[in-house]
Amino acid sequence: MPSDPRASFAHFRTSARDRPFIVAQLGQSLDGRIATCTGDSRYIGAEPSLVHLHRIRAHVDAVLVGIGTVLADDPQLTVRRCQGVNPARVILDARGTLPAEAQCLDGRDGARRIVFRPSGSAFDALPEGVEIIGMPVDANGHFDLRAVARELLRLGFSKVLIEGGARIISRAIDIGIVDRLHLMISAVIIGSGQAGLDLRPIDLLKDALRPEVSVISLGAGDVLFDCDFGQFVDRQARGE
Repeated sequence: MPSDPRASFAHFRTSARDRPFIVAQLGQSLDGRIATCTGDSRYIGAEPSLVHLHRIRAHVDAVLVGIGTVLADDPQLTVRRCQGVNPARVILDARGTLPAEAQCLDGRDGARRIVFRPSGSAFDALPEGVEIIGMPVDANGHFDLRAVARELLRLGFSKVLIEGGARIISRAIDIGIVDRLHLMISAVIIGSGQAGLDLRPIDLLKDALRPEVSVISLGAGDVLFDCDFGQFVDRQARGE
């Protein structure tokens, strides 16, 4: 089992498509849980997983999370545990409930802060310097993630990390815009609570996603599964 997680960043690239190169990150327990029944998720992973997450942030131009992640964890989305430049912080605020005091909106580090909100609606003001992008939501209250990705490329971001939550990552995988998935498994069994990926159902195992995978020991019992989703992206592009 390879032991240097930095080797996984060699696969990050600038996409030639009409959207950025997208890597998604998900940390879960041995039994596939990302949180307890109460929503507690800090911290499933040990220090090596947290360091790797911060290294991913340092290798992308922007990190994207949904409003659920902000309300549950109030993340800073910085690179405190490694060297590098803080990426832009992008929040999908489909309900217009992002609090102005959220840590990810703190602009003292100079990183761009971008918030997607439903177009044509009035919401509470956000801190000075926050860029607000208006975009329609569908009947389920979701943004079109393909449209979000195209807009991020227009804004100058060629590599983007989708950090959470699991529902957004699952939707992004289902529509074929995730190039790479970094799935970090930690040596803990939660036994109940919120499951990780929840993709569209299939009837036959032959239709299951079988990505090429590199398995890397992060240390302290944490293991990274670096999944190449390029073949599934290509299928979506061909309409298969």
